[in-house]
Amino acid sequence: MLDVADNCKSNNPTAPVIGLSFFAVASGFLMSLIPLSLGNFGLSPDLAPWLASIFYLGLLLGALRVERLIAKMGHRRGFVLFLSLLIASIVAMLLLPGASVWLAARLLAGFTVAGVFVVVESWLLMADSVKARARRLGIYMAALYGGSALGQLAIGELGTQGVLPYLFVIVLLLLAIMAPVLIRSGEPAHQAQQRLSLKESANLSRPAIIGCLVSGLLLGPIYGLMPVYIDNQVDEPAQTGLLMAAIILGGMAVQPLISYLSPRMDKRLLMAMCTLVGLVGVIGAIESNAFMFKGLSYFILGAASFALYPIAISLACDKLPSTKIVSATEVMLLCYSLGSVAGPLLALSLSDKGHGMMIYLAICLLSTCLYMLLKSLQKLDGQTDRLQS
Repeated sequence: MLDVADNCKSNNPTAPVIGLSFFAVASGFLMSLIPLSLGNFGLSPDLAPWLASIFYLGLLLGALRVERLIAKMGHRRGFVLFLSLLIASIVAMLLLPGASVWLAARLLAGFTVAGVFVVVESWLLMADSVKARARRLGIYMAALYGGSALGQLAIGELGTQGVLPYLFVIVLLLLAIMAPVLIRSGEPAHQAQQRLSLKESANLSRPAIIGCLVSGLLLGPIYGLMPVYIDNQVDEPAQTGLLMAAIILGGMAVQPLISYLSPRMDKRLLMAMCTLVGLVGVIGAIESNAFMFKGLSYFILGAASFALYPIAISLACDKLPSTKIVSATEVMLLCYSLGSVAGPLLALSLSDKGHGMMIYLAICLLSTCLYMLLKSLQKLDGQTDRLQS
């Protein structure tokens, strides 16, 4: 068996990054397409938040189980399997357009997407230094969010009606599968992965856990409900796609900055700064009338919302050996999934208010900002006490 250093040297991120890029375009378009196309398939628009929540329930279930599959199959085969199952879920939705089938298909989709995330994140995080992990996470997030933003533009080009948009998603997922099939080198060498014990899981950084949880509370509604909210605020469907793209482009654009700052400053303070910037974006989105300024506000909101997860997962994995990275990413994905399941339903409770969606996001961002500031100050006080003693 190869040791950790040999494993890091043999680990090349080309295949997962290329596959992830195609997956991200498909997934980004699909997440907006589903709530906007319900009427075309004879389904009630009220099904949208339930489809979002059950998808994230599948993500949660996947976070509990996929580590064992990856350990048996390896990263490359696991990636192919999860993408194939995702395609099967979309085919089922097209062949049997009923509420129960769509709910079951989205549950399966959530499980498979959890597998994709754990495969790619653990593949990239098996690096030999904190800086290398931060750099790879930056590449990962840029590919994920850049692809998702590009996918939003398909709303204007392909529309949301009929079967054609779903066939486009399937073709992109087939292209994503081709990356690990054709690029057979660079997979991490097999290691005996170690599960985190309950005590080790409990001892993971609390701000890291909260950061992943809040990331889900924000991104679940952004992916599941924001397209409907924006559609009610604008005049043309193309504007919905552009504003959704602005959100995700913000998430992509901020990743190089996060990769640079994450190893160089306290990650708790960095998360506090991000959530404070997100509040500015929320206020701008509500108050702006001009489309350009509204787009800029959504861009800022996206940058803040999508920054939390990579910072939090990097904080959780900073001091862990590579043999426990898969288990740690699984725990973090579990926390993210819990937030993503609850987020759309919590946001729905404020839907009777004019800007209920934005009010919900503001509450999440403000409370997280205060918590991270408090934790950052506590750490600074602890360091000062140690220096004085």
